Amino acid sequence: MSENKINIYIGNRTLTATLAANSSAEALKSLLKNGPLTIDMDDYAHMEKVGPIGHRLPTNDEYISAQPCDLILYQGDSFVIYYKPNSWNFTRLGRIDNITQKDLKDILGRGSVSAVLELP
Repeated sequence: MSENKINIYIGNRTLTATLAANSSAEALKSLLKNGPLTIDMDDYAHMEKVGPIGHRLPTNDEYISAQPCDLILYQGDSFVIYYKPNSWNFTRLGRIDNITQKDLKDILGRGSVSAVLELP
């Protein structure tokens, strides 16, 4: 059942994520139908990696507590992978499946990273 999944490639690792049921995640899936999307991400506040999507997606902001492995849309045009918790007005895009916080942090490493998003 891959219709609600995306793959995220970081370095030599492949992560699978389950998308949220909202118009933002649907817009991301539509964007990925055109092919893979590479997002150059930087560390922010020692809790997340964030990078520009290059497109504006619809937002469904609500006050939530993002947890490690959550995928978030910030301000309609930034893709965020959380590796530590944070609470704010965000749009939830989904969640990385079957990985621990420590393993995710090891994959993301320090500094900048490129993430490639693709439909399975």
